[in-house]
Amino acid sequence: MRTTFIETLIDEAEQDERVFLITPDLGFSVLEKFQKKFPKRFLNVGIAEQNAIGIASGLALSGKIVYVYSIIPFITMRCFEQIRIDVAYLNANVRLVGVGAGLSYGPQGATHHAIEDIGLMRALPNMTVCCPGDPLEAREITKASINYKGPMYIRLGKNNEPRIHKPDTQITIGKAVEVTQGDYLALITTSNTLELGMQWVKEWANEDLQVRLISMPTVKPIDKEAIFNLIQEGIPIYTLEEHSIIGGLGTAIAEIIAESDKKIKFKRIGLPDSFSHNVGDQKFLREKLGLIKPLI
Repeated sequence: MRTTFIETLIDEAEQDERVFLITPDLGFSVLEKFQKKFPKRFLNVGIAEQNAIGIASGLALSGKIVYVYSIIPFITMRCFEQIRIDVAYLNANVRLVGVGAGLSYGPQGATHHAIEDIGLMRALPNMTVCCPGDPLEAREITKASINYKGPMYIRLGKNNEPRIHKPDTQITIGKAVEVTQGDYLALITTSNTLELGMQWVKEWANEDLQVRLISMPTVKPIDKEAIFNLIQEGIPIYTLEEHSIIGGLGTAIAEIIAESDKKIKFKRIGLPDSFSHNVGDQKFLREKLGLIKPLI
């Protein structure tokens, strides 16, 4: 998704000279093409994330559309106060682009794991939280972000994720996307677990269990209408995310269900409320932390 993001951003920057890209000394072998084409619209501030956010806010308030790119913990947590005040409070057109959703950087350890970021960002007033699940979602959200008003957080996986959607699939900020049809239950997923959700749905189909897979590329604002429709249908709802069980997609949907005055079977599938003290690749850590297909 990061390659799709930067290629899309370059296309947009060729058409709109307001686009500006900042990195706090990350993105090597990813951002050089943008830097070469638009040297006056690129800035490496060094390992100084708080400064990056302050500069981004100032540029945005001067009319630029500013993207700040880094690994997720460094673009959301290290500089959280600056995001809250300089960006969210001022409603500035800054786009925080984080790479490495969930356990994508598994071998680097807990410092690089991104398991609280959705909860942190969705708690901020004015902040839109986008979590694309495949390259097509990443491309369409990046394109839409050019003229979107207010701050955004865009949570990317890493790279080489498969395309799940058909080429003509409509992706709109704030709207869910139905990927497969089925009435046994609805599996709602976001970000880098879209591929895993599709794998589970195919395995259930082999057991004659038809599951409706729904991608939620925007967690805030979330598509309440789509959730209400599922509640009215009475179909069981499961959520899947590579994020803490607290504060992410499952929490957002639980809030809607709780306020609907309707009874419905509901289950959250996510990461436990704990740090990982294991080191290994993403697949190893998913299994170690219980992100496995449930019995239904």
